[in-house]
Amino acid sequence: MSRPHGIPLPSARRSSDSNETESAFDDDKQGQPRPREGVRQLTGAERVRTLVENNASVSLTLPGARDSQAADEFGTGMPVARTVTPDGDVILLVSGESAAARAAAHAQDDDLPAVIEITDVAPVSVPHRIRGRAWLTGWLTPVRGSDRTACAVLLAERQPVGELLGMTESLDPPYAGRPAWMMLRLEVGEISVDDLWGAEHVEPDALAAAEPDPVSRHEAELLQHLYAAHGARLGELCGLLGSRGADGMTAVPLALDHLGLRVRFTGGAARPFDARFDFPEPVADVCGLRRAMHRLFSAAAH
Repeated sequence: MSRPHGIPLPSARRSSDSNETESAFDDDKQGQPRPREGVRQLTGAERVRTLVENNASVSLTLPGARDSQAADEFGTGMPVARTVTPDGDVILLVSGESAAARAAAHAQDDDLPAVIEITDVAPVSVPHRIRGRAWLTGWLTPVRGSDRTACAVLLAERQPVGELLGMTESLDPPYAGRPAWMMLRLEVGEISVDDLWGAEHVEPDALAAAEPDPVSRHEAELLQHLYAAHGARLGELCGLLGSRGADGMTAVPLALDHLGLRVRFTGGAARPFDARFDFPEPVADVCGLRRAMHRLFSAAAH
């Protein structure tokens, strides 16, 4: 499947005079170092799947909108929930009064090109707080008929929301008679991600086969807790950095997944830098994560 005509998809490889890969997160621009070869990390598909199904900020844009006023509304569309089907389609729950819902309903079975942009922002205060972005382009249609129940179940499994309890009609004019909430399906054509791990394209089939990181649902709460209650212990991680560690540096937890913890070190004489602390083995749940964090802090204290 090719990208819908006329939709610019951010490239994972940006041209430069040296013909090297360039990213919005290159070290010399934002102080966010890329991982070294051999470091365990999520695949591009896993990272995108995690972004789709967590609470990162998302916008929905329809470049082919005919109504200029409605086109302005599309850029501010905020689906309240989303998930990925076994076939790799992205299901979005939007207000039935939104411009996106109106356009999808009006298009019927015609192709309606659309772009989903997801912005991942660190849940704690840290320099260069945007951790990455993902873009998914494709064709948008309403979820109809027997698919509605199956898609509602998928949404409820990943992101329980009260709106799914009753897909009722709106009672408020001028939208009376329209569904209060509408499920839209994005048939994905192309995917691009540019984040702390790197910039790359992801195949739609790979997105369908990937699973979101099991820690992602709890990441924001855990990072905020680490930052607020365990700042001193985070600072002890400097001892694991060898010559890179320095006195007077502040450690801020930046990202967490089932493979490890990423910390941003600021202050002191050195420029800000990130350090990745891999867990001895992947964790499957919060209990395993607590054990892995305890082992990490114990190693830093000795």
